[in-house]
Amino acid sequence: MIRFLGEYEATLDAKGRFLLPTGFKRQIPEGETGSFFINRGFERCLTLYPMKNWEPIFEDIGRKSDFDPKVREFRRYFLNGITVELDGAGRLLLPKNLMEYAGLEKDIVLVSAFDKIEIWDKNKYQQFFDTFSPEAFSRLAQDVMTDKSGQV
Repeated sequence: MIRFLGEYEATLDAKGRFLLPTGFKRQIPEGETGSFFINRGFERCLTLYPMKNWEPIFEDIGRKSDFDPKVREFRRYFLNGITVELDGAGRLLLPKNLMEYAGLEKDIVLVSAFDKIEIWDKNKYQQFFDTFSPEAFSRLAQDVMTDKSGQV
């Protein structure tokens, strides 16, 4: 599995293409940089998965029961993305429908999200942090990073 660290700004051109930042390219093993899956993220951003990270998720979703209406609903939403390839100039093309979902126009931020990269509109990303206080982050960290006994 490929893991990511970092936050990088990029610019969309008129066709919806952007350069994958060098900082992220360096984190992808050689020979695995060409293919990605892009879908809708949970907070009005897009998620970009290297194919190596996407395939186990796809297989896991495929093992879920078609008889469960929640599974069918989840599949319709989560799998409604697209496979993209880096072009010769190292750019990725975002489909218009996904750009509209995330409100992407020109300035974007690419953010590590462990095994994937989130793609945010720069202004929306900044607003997300402007409304999240250090105290709220501290409480969230405590809730997420400690177990029921209070140990990290």
